[in-house]
Amino acid sequence: MQDTAAMDQLKERPKYQLPAVMARNEKLVRKKFWTTLLHRAGRIPYAEELGAAYFCVMDPRTPTGVKALLLAALAYFILPFDFLPAFFVALGLASDAAIVVGAVRMVSRHIKPEHYRQARRTLGILEPVEP
Repeated sequence: MQDTAAMDQLKERPKYQLPAVMARNEKLVRKKFWTTLLHRAGRIPYAEELGAAYFCVMDPRTPTGVKALLLAALAYFILPFDFLPAFFVALGLASDAAIVVGAVRMVSRHIKPEHYRQARRTLGILEPVEP
């Protein structure tokens, strides 16, 4: 009987917790994202995707579900590295890449060319010049 009650409570949790989790993740991402990304940008091949995901999240036209997924991935990019000792750097970057690239691919139709342009501009990546 208690198992059924516990399961019912678990089913109800996401409905009221998602906004709180999103708010916490957004606060973390706004505070630490660019510092973390720019510190590691030379070592990670997916910096542009991270930046585009950030600008997608900040775009008011982005659907809430997409924002929630990307905020979780961006928060993951920021947080786990803080907990891994220096000798786990490669492992930390590989897991970050898997999460971020997977999340970006899942919602790729919502990440617009303008998000990538903003990311490249912020990262200092020059746009190709057409002849």
